[in-house]
Amino acid sequence: MGAATDLALSLDRAAFARAVGLTNPDPWQEALLRSDSGHVILNCSRQSGKSTMAALLALHRTLYHPGSLVLVLAPSLRQSQELFAKIEGFYHTLGRPVPAYGERRLSLELGNGSRIVTLPGTEKTVRGYSGATLLVVDEAARVDDDLYYAVRPMLAVSGGSLMMLSTPFGKRGVFYEEWTNGTGWERYEVPATECPRIPAKFLEEERKVLGPWWYGQEYECRFMATTDAVFAMEVIERAVTDEVRPLFGSG
Repeated sequence: MGAATDLALSLDRAAFARAVGLTNPDPWQEALLRSDSGHVILNCSRQSGKSTMAALLALHRTLYHPGSLVLVLAPSLRQSQELFAKIEGFYHTLGRPVPAYGERRLSLELGNGSRIVTLPGTEKTVRGYSGATLLVVDEAARVDDDLYYAVRPMLAVSGGSLMMLSTPFGKRGVFYEEWTNGTGWERYEVPATECPRIPAKFLEEERKVLGPWWYGQEYECRFMATTDAVFAMEVIERAVTDEVRPLFGSG
């Protein structure tokens, strides 16, 4: 890779995506590649390409921002390893433009001082790290809330970026709360119908097999009420009114 090409890829993440094989990104992917937001949250259908985008952005940060620490988190080590495998694949597709100082099953250390570390999504595993420049939380709807509260302080001094990506998993947890009420996020919602790689015929079959609850969650980016709840969230919300004083408390 020549110096001019390398400079172009460092300045243009869309060109970087094309260099690793993403020649025709979806509109939302193009917008994300052009974004400079430090806090991004992706509410995406299954198989929409969200993990691919996270891998691209993580590798770009590692290659072109020397000394970066990128942490890849997920509910289980197996899930975070899946995302790390995409990162490694892109790294080798590019011809390893920055030599690796250490290339292991769970981490990648580059000669420019940057590191990518893969961790399971539990609060205890992340407290030993500080100064992260990018935190990627995959399947964020399924990670423990304690993890989210443990990783946010890592960005206080570094001014690093935070990326949460997931398919919904009920009206609960930090992913749901940040998507619906959080501030400072750049949001991307990508239902399956907006992914040209998923055939309409396949989606129609899935709708019939899964039923409205599972299909709405997995393919329509909908935060469905949990199946084991006694009352649906919508019923509870309709029952709450400011016209009735609470039985207990100072209100």
